[in-house]
Amino acid sequence: MNKQRSGKVGESPDNQSIRKKYERYSVTGFYQQFGDDYRNPHEPAINRMIQLAVQKWPLDLQKVLDLACGSGEVTLALHNFGYDNIDAIDPYTYNAYSQRTGKGAETYSFEDIGNGILWGRYYSLIICSFALHLLSESRLPIVAYNLSAIADSLVIITPHKRPHLQPEWGWNYRDELVLDSVRSRFYVSRVLRIEN
Repeated sequence: MNKQRSGKVGESPDNQSIRKKYERYSVTGFYQQFGDDYRNPHEPAINRMIQLAVQKWPLDLQKVLDLACGSGEVTLALHNFGYDNIDAIDPYTYNAYSQRTGKGAETYSFEDIGNGILWGRYYSLIICSFALHLLSESRLPIVAYNLSAIADSLVIITPHKRPHLQPEWGWNYRDELVLDSVRSRFYVSRVLRIEN
């Protein structure tokens, strides 16, 4: 990991180049063009955050969804702690994920999730790392609600203060961890699932 000039995640040289590519190609265009080779420059911080979250919060890791899975940073961290029942989704970096983890990833987008593509599934936990802050504010409520209908809890790892999920979007906020300007928020679903 490159040293951070200002001590903030957004100021590392790798992140500056990604930010410039976002400006040049758009967020979607960047991942369409560079997704197969994508590596999150903040993977060590993500690993430390996963370790802290597993230690501090009552996370049920029985069935996990690695949402916007990148090149597998969350999956690999969980694997190192002995957890392997993990599904992954990313419409752009699924090849990078497969190359690093040896597992496949589905190619659904946030738009697909907002349209209900995952309804009927169940996860004990969804972890979304370095992605939900990129989702437009207009789409965030429906995506968040649809996720609350398929999972008991959600951990969002973000380099920003956003997003903050609202109760009316299906999630109750429980706690936040901050480590090296990376934030991790723990939410519990408000949606009652009836077992058949």
